[in-house]
Amino acid sequence: MGVEGLYRAHPWHGVPVWFEEEVVVNCYVEITPTDTVKYEVDKESGLLKIDRPQKYSTFCPALYGFIPQTYSGRHSADHCQQKVAQNMRVVGDGDPLDICVITEKVVTTGNILVRAVPIGGFRMLDGDEADDKIIAVLRDDLAYGRFKDVSECPANLVDRLLHYFITYKGAPGLPVSERVQIVATYGHEEAYEVIKNGCMDYEEEYGDYLALYKEASALHKKRQKSGNANLKDQ
Repeated sequence: MGVEGLYRAHPWHGVPVWFEEEVVVNCYVEITPTDTVKYEVDKESGLLKIDRPQKYSTFCPALYGFIPQTYSGRHSADHCQQKVAQNMRVVGDGDPLDICVITEKVVTTGNILVRAVPIGGFRMLDGDEADDKIIAVLRDDLAYGRFKDVSECPANLVDRLLHYFITYKGAPGLPVSERVQIVATYGHEEAYEVIKNGCMDYEEEYGDYLALYKEASALHKKRQKSGNANLKDQ
């Protein structure tokens, strides 16, 4: 086993965006629908940490996490600015791109990678920050895997996701926060545009990490190829 086998890849920086180029994305799951605690990845270590207990009965109705090697920076903000009629200057939220993954299966464990097909998303503003939520279906899911666009999803499922994101930062008895706004629901073509902007932002912000990842990935593939050749010779 090489030294790379001794260490776990960082879920944000050490995993590629695409499983199948511009079709299927890799997703790191932080929260499942059964979680009573809000988890999020620690950006420094890559370990999953407790952010806060869920204070109220708001549970995300889908697997929730982020797309590796994406970042919400100036490209994401400029794209959002062009799409919304707001008298404000939109900025990126400085986080990887969030994603919800719909599946008919009951997944109770987070801190995992899944592969999913983006079908749409919510254009969300958290104050003046672009905070898009990509909607995807689990690849080859028996119930939802055939969906290619969010318009094909049951309306009540999309409404549940929408309701979660506009209320999860609020409290019972208080009006829905005006800070969080979902200004549009978009389809799969726009979802891929949002992801591409997140990729460009990541390359600008973490280009050195990306270069290291590509170098390590190439070395790993070379060692695998060499190991396979040695096995054939035996």
